[in-house]
Amino acid sequence: MQARQPGESVVETETELIRQALEKSLDYPRYRELVASQARSGRTSGPVQSESLIHYTLLNHQRMNRWEKKIELPSPLREELRSLSEPITWLVLTESWCGDAAPVLPVMAAFSRAGKNLELRIAFRDENLPLMDRFLTGGSRAIPKLLEVRPGDYSVRASWGPRPAEPMRMADAHKARYGTLSPEFRESLQRWYNQDRGRAIIGELASLLGLE
Repeated sequence: MQARQPGESVVETETELIRQALEKSLDYPRYRELVASQARSGRTSGPVQSESLIHYTLLNHQRMNRWEKKIELPSPLREELRSLSEPITWLVLTESWCGDAAPVLPVMAAFSRAGKNLELRIAFRDENLPLMDRFLTGGSRAIPKLLEVRPGDYSVRASWGPRPAEPMRMADAHKARYGTLSPEFRESLQRWYNQDRGRAIIGELASLLGLE
């Protein structure tokens, strides 16, 4: 990216970051192929190839397989998605080791399949840190982070993430007490997602689009 010039607006800089991220992004099938390949070869995305991150990538691949089989959008919502008239791009910043992405991305993919004017693109956070740093959550680079982008001018209309409101409250309370999210707490988050069956994610993403 070129250096920011005197007088260049923040909006212009953000627009360029969005454009660059979209150029490097993957659609959902290609992202899943990549994660499956990483799971088979014992690798993960990002610059750190630690045992724990590789382990989470394998877990996420298995979890996404299960989520893809059980996610079904309500029929009225599918009708509303089919009727979207304005093209919208959902650009998601994530990494293949991200536990919250395992239940969230399959739901987003279901939205995209139902909405003819809704495109899902996935980019890696650590390849797009200047953009990530414009959409922090509580000062951290929490993922997955969804940016709702207007394709015509690359402007960001809204953002969402890294997780629905209830698990966000759970995570904030745990972090306030212990300073970090423990592996045991991360497992409890996955249990919450399983019990909720995607309802909270579906509801919040529908609200993001202005749908009921």
